[in-house]
Amino acid sequence: MARPQLTVLQGGRRLTPTAPVGVVKGVGPEYEKRLGRLGIATVRDLLLNLPWRWEPYVRIELLSQLQPGEQATFVGTVKSIRAENSRYKRLKMAKAEIKDAAGATLNVVWFNQSKLAYRYKPGMRIALAGKVVRGYGGSFEMRNPHHDLVSGAPSKVGELMPKYHETAGVASSRIADWVQAALPAADELEDTLPEDVRHRHRLLPIAEAVRQGHQPDSEAGWKEAKRRLAFAELFEFQAAFVLLRRGLEQETATPIPYRQEVIDAFKAGLPFELTNAQRKATWDVFKDLERELPMNRLLNGDVGSGKTAVAAAAAAMAHAAGFQTVVMAPTEILARQHLHKFRDYLEGSFPGLTVELLVSGLPAAERRRVRTAAASGHCALLVGTHALIEEDVELANLGLAVVDEQHRFGVRQRELLRAKGQGRPHFLAMTATPIPRTLALALYGEMAVSVLNELPPGRTPVATQVVEPEGRELAYELVRREVAGGRQAFVICPLVEESEKLQSKAATVEFERLRTEVFPDLSLALVHGKLREKDTVMAGFAAGETQVLVATAVVEVGVDVPNATVMLIEGANRFGLAQLHQFRGRVGRSAHQSYCLLLADEPTEEAMTRLRLVEKEHDGFRLAEADMRMRGVGELMGARQHGLTDRGMEALAHPELLSEAREEAESVLAADPDLEEHPALREAVSRRLELAAIS
Repeated sequence: MARPQLTVLQGGRRLTPTAPVGVVKGVGPEYEKRLGRLGIATVRDLLLNLPWRWEPYVRIELLSQLQPGEQATFVGTVKSIRAENSRYKRLKMAKAEIKDAAGATLNVVWFNQSKLAYRYKPGMRIALAGKVVRGYGGSFEMRNPHHDLVSGAPSKVGELMPKYHETAGVASSRIADWVQAALPAADELEDTLPEDVRHRHRLLPIAEAVRQGHQPDSEAGWKEAKRRLAFAELFEFQAAFVLLRRGLEQETATPIPYRQEVIDAFKAGLPFELTNAQRKATWDVFKDLERELPMNRLLNGDVGSGKTAVAAAAAAMAHAAGFQTVVMAPTEILARQHLHKFRDYLEGSFPGLTVELLVSGLPAAERRRVRTAAASGHCALLVGTHALIEEDVELANLGLAVVDEQHRFGVRQRELLRAKGQGRPHFLAMTATPIPRTLALALYGEMAVSVLNELPPGRTPVATQVVEPEGRELAYELVRREVAGGRQAFVICPLVEESEKLQSKAATVEFERLRTEVFPDLSLALVHGKLREKDTVMAGFAAGETQVLVATAVVEVGVDVPNATVMLIEGANRFGLAQLHQFRGRVGRSAHQSYCLLLADEPTEEAMTRLRLVEKEHDGFRLAEADMRMRGVGELMGARQHGLTDRGMEALAHPELLSEAREEAESVLAADPDLEEHPALREAVSRRLELAAIS
């Protein structure tokens, strides 16, 4: 029976799941743009964006019960409230004094919410929930707390508050308000799960799952909502993979035959012995290249495991068969590092095999020369960034396309790269983030996976130590000692906000503190995501022009500075285990002993347990698995870049759920190959293919 269509008006416009999120009361054009950064474009996206956790708040009656740093819920009376403009930050804000029954007052400030000064009036009773901090003059203060008017009905501000992912200018409390306004549209959500699948796995209907996800009746209801929506995500992803595999099987590529003399010459020219893992991965690639079905393989290796050597061996085999190879990297500095490695591995062993670089920073004359060499076939291997997929770049006979850190590129970018060939080139993706098998199956279910879980011999483990706040000066002393010995150091700033803009600001503040107060006698440089010349700064650090590089997570991958021996991570408790391991992999790239110092700014028992694990464990795959178990899965690969939310990523800690979703998806598509009988699922799969970084 068809679901009745509800007419819900919001600001004069109809509120439906497919409507732009801007129709929700209070969103508007500016917030619509900001929500887009969170992947929320429609009302459906907003409703399916469940809180990633719930924050407990201590309920207090009197302000004298407050403790600094505590999450508290408090009901009081508005003593005064006014709108203000910040003189320096140009922010509009609302400032209020809230008094309790004993007459004590609490200062409250809402940034970018000056309209609250007109919503609340002196004498009104309001409920507040937020973190208590010490304000100017030592008084207690709440900043951007959850809030609600107390007018007889139960307040939605309580002892458990939803925590949504935030972006610049959009607080979790504001998202909670918008979700509340959008909930009536939940009844119009189409269920992508076939009814028999839902019943077989005892899953909630979509509307009930959304309501329980945002306003649960109990912890059990919240868990059931998460399980239901996670299953649907995995089911949609696996259905998309079935369609992708079907499409790939209909394409053909020119086989690249295996030649023993090629691999013999390649190995003879290497300054090291290939590990067993590298040999196995190389053989996997060679077998794929010999087939008419285009290779579609992911090379998943830990930091320093030698992925580039495997790709170089494949390029050598392609060259011997008369084909060209392209290698695309996300940054210019990483592309230049690849250029040097591929030249070292190949040009001396294979006369006539030339490796060229194409990046946007090249002089015009050099760009023309490289493009001509690629188009004429005189360039055997072309390394570059996004510049490779520009229209004026042509290749004479592309046989192999390689993408490094492939999760950082979208589907369209990789398809444009593949289209540079006359036919369908073979495709090899690489990632330096170790991925547990379950996660690899979920994110790359249409790709074959080779794992490099073995490091080359002779690499000295990076000495890793957790440093509590009182040991900070000793950590700084280690930096000074290593720099005095001619080495260099990284200082990573903590992940203070999801907003790149706010992270950049925090890094700038920390850089100035270190430059003026801690290391005034050393040369420091700063790099963050908003810095236009970040490749230049990192290249200068790699060249030894600066001694200490202060950075955000922008240096997580792709920076090879053998002379750097110290990785000092501020606020290490704010990062995922796998991400900390990636940072650690930036040092320990030479014969010199290297160090990784994990500074905890909030040394809670849970945080210290996680950091001690990094201190003891140097295997990236084991740490990645621990990240999944400890609810760090969203940080492992950057969930939203893959189209999976936190609940979908979290579900991967339970392999049986993925297996069940995969079996159900294959069964549905076997009976209905074009999903004609499942239009809602067909639309959802289409969205997945557009948004997810797969294929």
